[in-house]
Order: sequence, then structure tokens, then C-alpha cells
Amino acid sequence: MIKRSKLFGNKTRVTFCLPRDAPAGTVSVVGTFNDWKPGLHELKVRRDGTRTITLHLAPGHHKFRYLASDGVWLDDEQADGVGPHGSELLL
Repeated sequence: MIKRSKLFGNKTRVTFCLPRDAPAGTVSVVGTFNDWKPGLHELKVRRDGTRTITLHLAPGHHKFRYLASDGVWLDDEQADGVGPHGSELLL
């Protein structure tokens, strides 16, 4: 699931969220906003078992995927689109 809210100026607060049945272990969101580098934006486990991270992103077209510690790639069906190179956000 993805939640968005506009911030003052031109940024958007984007919260990336995975359900509790997502792969075990560490999961990072990687994409064009962090040069596809794993580990920079790791999702944190919440009390309800979901995992989330909130980022402030500039307007534009952002591609991203989730990467689990065991090398499993996941797309987000709640994104604006899912293409051959991952999920897409239009901000």
C-alpha cells in the first residue's frame, strides 16, 4: 500500500507499506530516488506487523521496487503503474 500527502512546497510525503505476510527478513524500497541502492531505505516493523517507511519525494516519475534480504524482488500493485522495470509513481 502507498499513502501520499502533499507537503509545503513541491514535495510529497510517500509512505511505502508492506503487509505482515511479506517475505521474512529485511526489506528495502529501492528506486530512481535512491539510485537503486539497497539498505538506504529499510522498512521498519510496526506494532501491527506491517512494515513501513516514509520518504519525501520531489515531483516527477519515480520507479521503485521492494528488495527482501533473500534477493526477492516485489512490486507494489497500489502504485500508479507496474511495468517491466518495477512499480511507478507519478508525483
